[in-house]
Amino acid sequence: MSITTIVATLEKLEKMHKSLLELAVAKTDYIKQGDMEKLDQIIKNEQAHIAAIDTLEQQRQSMVTDYLRAKGIAFTDIPTVADVIDAAKSTGSAEALIDVRGRLIEVLDKLKNQNDLNQKMVFNSLQMINITLDAMRPRQQEQFNYSGADVRGQSNINKKSFTEFRA
Repeated sequence: MSITTIVATLEKLEKMHKSLLELAVAKTDYIKQGDMEKLDQIIKNEQAHIAAIDTLEQQRQSMVTDYLRAKGIAFTDIPTVADVIDAAKSTGSAEALIDVRGRLIEVLDKLKNQNDLNQKMVFNSLQMINITLDAMRPRQQEQFNYSGADVRGQSNINKKSFTEFRA
């Protein structure tokens, strides 16, 4: 496995995450507008992106593992691109990896911030809906109907038969 193929995979991951960021920005607009049909379409599109990103991520992990094994470098946990950068510094081919890794981290930070904003907007909308529903519902008043025990004839009131009243 070469550094070039790992860089190419990271560039694909960067491209997919940029596309996901564009969807997150569009989602913000649709949340503001309350357009549920377009939100539903965006969510379906996001799921397709996430599936593709998951596949690319598995390829990246496999490539990084193969690269480190080929170099005879032992790793204890899940190998990362940082491990490959450390290993490639001695060969001088780490510049491209450092560059694409930095760009990918930047896109991921922007995506995280956008998703946090969307989450807060949806949460605030749900709070507003709950406040409105609470204002529309009548308050539960004291129970003035018969309770379950009264209906089933198990009440604590002493029952007297007709003959007891005559005496």
